[in-house]
Amino acid sequence: MPTSEIYAMDPSDPHWQVPSTGAARFSWEYDDGRERLLALYQKGKDKQWDGQKRIDWSIEVDPHDPLGTPDEAMTLYGTPYWDKMTDRDKGELRQHFTSWQFSQFLHGEQGAMICAARIVESVPDLDAKFYSATQAMDEARHAEVYGRFLHEKIGMVYPINDNLQALLGDTLRDSRWDMPYLGMQVLIEGLALAAFGMIRDTTDKPLPKQILAYVMQDEARHVAFGRMALRDYYKQLTDAELREREEFVIEGCYLMRDRLRGVEVLENFGIPKAEAEELSERSEFLQLFRKLLFSRIVPCVKDIGLWGERLQRAYVDMGVLEMGDSNLDLLMAQDEEIAERLDAERFAVEERERVAEVEEAIEEGQRHGG
Repeated sequence: MPTSEIYAMDPSDPHWQVPSTGAARFSWEYDDGRERLLALYQKGKDKQWDGQKRIDWSIEVDPHDPLGTPDEAMTLYGTPYWDKMTDRDKGELRQHFTSWQFSQFLHGEQGAMICAARIVESVPDLDAKFYSATQAMDEARHAEVYGRFLHEKIGMVYPINDNLQALLGDTLRDSRWDMPYLGMQVLIEGLALAAFGMIRDTTDKPLPKQILAYVMQDEARHVAFGRMALRDYYKQLTDAELREREEFVIEGCYLMRDRLRGVEVLENFGIPKAEAEELSERSEFLQLFRKLLFSRIVPCVKDIGLWGERLQRAYVDMGVLEMGDSNLDLLMAQDEEIAERLDAERFAVEERERVAEVEEAIEEGQRHGG
């Protein structure tokens, strides 16, 4: 079924063209590179996987309860709107919210694929070009699996959110080669990682848990790549150049914070936009969710050397400054371990089933043989 037939809202033009500027850079130095970046490139090659095979698409999903979301986590919970809803209405609301959330993941992954391709084109060093090429493949796979989940299991897609689109556009239009790193690898990917992790760790549904765990295993490498490249480069910049990057981060963080309301969903249920925004602002769950979403961005921004006074003040205003002390390496190691543990558990179950089948066949043969 064409995606155009399952959009919950009209996405208008099916294509979005972003005019780009900046140079495509070649490097004729083929045997030199940073050891840690080349090691990450090797890991990127070793860890490729097939979204058709690694994920168990035979698992059934109830589109009216795809994630097992508790009532208390729904924006309308505790309001007169919720009290008037039937069980079917609540199921449709869950379907719409999951569709909206995973649709933003899907559109973000396509943006990440395009940004990775831009990095291959514009970054000056060959080791970074090598790694970015593996990332473009990772992002294509992520867009593939999110798209399949939405088409086959949820049956509904939402258009890209205005704020996410604005940040993607700003990232891609900038001619400086480091901006796709900063906009995508640090801000958009960092925010997505936190959102993926919160759902992965709270859902009791096996299919979305698998998808998110395996995507996050890749994303751990992507964030590490952005940190390595930008940390090296930002040491060379002037104070004025660093301040420009910090301004971009501040604006991007406010955009991303304001993106995470799902107001479009409430509007689809007949709630006026101003009231939908107010209900979203008042939701205790959403307030916590939006704060935790910065758990990956703030320590990464601090780590790459963007930590000026104005940026710190912005993080105080958002209530997330203390997240700068989070241990990013530990978080990323946990992301990889969770995916590997999930694989081990699945393979152990499959192995037990194969052994049981063999034993059953032997017993059957012995009965007939006797």
